[in-house]
Amino acid sequence: MKRFEMRVDPLTSEIYYAVRLRGHTLLQDPLLNKGHAFTSMERAEFRLNGLLPEAIGTLEDQLTRSYGNFSDKKTDMERYVTLIGLLDRNETAFYSLLLNHLEEMLPIVYTPTVGQACLKLSHIIRRYRGIYVTPSNVDNIEQVLSNIGLPNISLIVATDGERILGLGDLGVDGMGIPVGKIALYVAAAGIHPAATLPVCIDVGTNNERLLNDPLYIGVKQKRLTGEDYYAVIERFIQGVKRIFPRALLQWEDFGKHHAMTLLERYHERILSFNDDIQGTGATAAAALMTAFRIKNRPMGEERIAIHGFGQAGSGVANAIVTMLVEEGGIPLEAARKQIYAIDINGLLIEGDKAEPYQANFFQPRQAISSWPISKDRSPKLDEVVKHAKITTLIGLSGQGGAFDNNILNQMAQNCERPVILALSNPTSCCEVTPQAALDATQGRALVATGSPFKPVMHRDGREIHISQCNNLYLFPGMGLGAIVCQATRISHKMFHSASKAISAMVTDEQRRHGYLLPPLNNIREVSFHVALAIARQAREERLGLNFPDEKLAGLIRAAMWQPHYYPYRYTAEL
Repeated sequence: MKRFEMRVDPLTSEIYYAVRLRGHTLLQDPLLNKGHAFTSMERAEFRLNGLLPEAIGTLEDQLTRSYGNFSDKKTDMERYVTLIGLLDRNETAFYSLLLNHLEEMLPIVYTPTVGQACLKLSHIIRRYRGIYVTPSNVDNIEQVLSNIGLPNISLIVATDGERILGLGDLGVDGMGIPVGKIALYVAAAGIHPAATLPVCIDVGTNNERLLNDPLYIGVKQKRLTGEDYYAVIERFIQGVKRIFPRALLQWEDFGKHHAMTLLERYHERILSFNDDIQGTGATAAAALMTAFRIKNRPMGEERIAIHGFGQAGSGVANAIVTMLVEEGGIPLEAARKQIYAIDINGLLIEGDKAEPYQANFFQPRQAISSWPISKDRSPKLDEVVKHAKITTLIGLSGQGGAFDNNILNQMAQNCERPVILALSNPTSCCEVTPQAALDATQGRALVATGSPFKPVMHRDGREIHISQCNNLYLFPGMGLGAIVCQATRISHKMFHSASKAISAMVTDEQRRHGYLLPPLNNIREVSFHVALAIARQAREERLGLNFPDEKLAGLIRAAMWQPHYYPYRYTAEL
């Protein structure tokens, strides 16, 4: 049974919540709790008199108190627990606080701190959020989904916990990732928290530490594999389509042997995407669009190396190919040959054993036949940079310091404005620091990173901003746009449209100061423009509402929830 419903008074046009909870039950519901900000009338109507202090407070009072509590904490883990505690008590206050201090709190509610929280989630969890799908309950998935008691779900973020950030298999403790991701959807794009659902598909874990931990809260067995695994996923998808047929599903932190398969198997059947693959690619492509605009030379002259060619690397490569084809007018196969894919054993060349998603990016053996290197192995990163004359270098390897001075000096010789994207997280895994990249290139490099870095003061007196290639630029607006325009599926062109929208927001003045992406403190406006680009592209591909731009923009603005307290009216039935 639903706990509440948003309604509009037909006489006054006032938006209010029709709520069926009262007393302590209402105060314990984080979606509905206002703390001591319930009005006198609401306290009487909802049987709250005497359950709250006499003073009637405001949201602003609560934010001041909560920020003080947050600031008093000494470690990031303490700050994480403080923020999650607020989320568990009062979601409106949590999202208002997060939105007011997004740049400060983003590393706490998501990477890198959320990863540390996931390592010990079974030991620190206070309140269970979302749903847990297991082999023992998946046959009753429709009932499980109905148990959440919310009016409607528009957004689902699901993980199976197998590849949590760079930490590996964390089983059910990976639930911290969907919870954190949804917090960013709400804060950055204004998707109403009551329309969101974090999901952990708990099929066991191969992590011996967890299996031997008496406090571990997940299924204590080895992971399901093969058809048994896919049977659980299939039954889950069937339930989602029946109970929430128009919901968007984001696949999050699945193992590489499942992620691409799930994306390909279900992207036509259910509105879905994989942020680790597609979101990373589109965000990197947005940064490259800006960099190439600054360089002001034909895209066909770029020679691009991607160091670390797993799922994220292939996602970046495919996004770049789309950009080269759509913006540079370069034929598809020629665009692919501009990309040099470097995996753990070196450059991928024809005849190598590789994953299916890597196969499009083999370099012909003829292309490297003239290189003065040993022919009994694949070329290494430094050899590729030198002999292919790489002009854009992208790191997704997780190898801290992989871009050494030898490689950076060669990049400085290859072109006037080399592009260096060191995208691995956390900071310790970053392939190069911005300071080192700029020093080695005499301040000429165009740099972005996966982790946050402070601006660099170059020796010529310039302050150079370092953009963080954070998927936050992409996925909230993608979700908002797809939901509002009622898209039937997510297409490759939608991601390209999103990249263009993000890059277009970087002003001339910002580009002069090193920005390759717009400032994160403007994230709601970024999400709006991404959402509008998605809705337009869906319209063009006949995958969404056929409305003019002005109407689509109005719908998106109206859908962006602002965290504040709505008036409540009691109703016995919903």
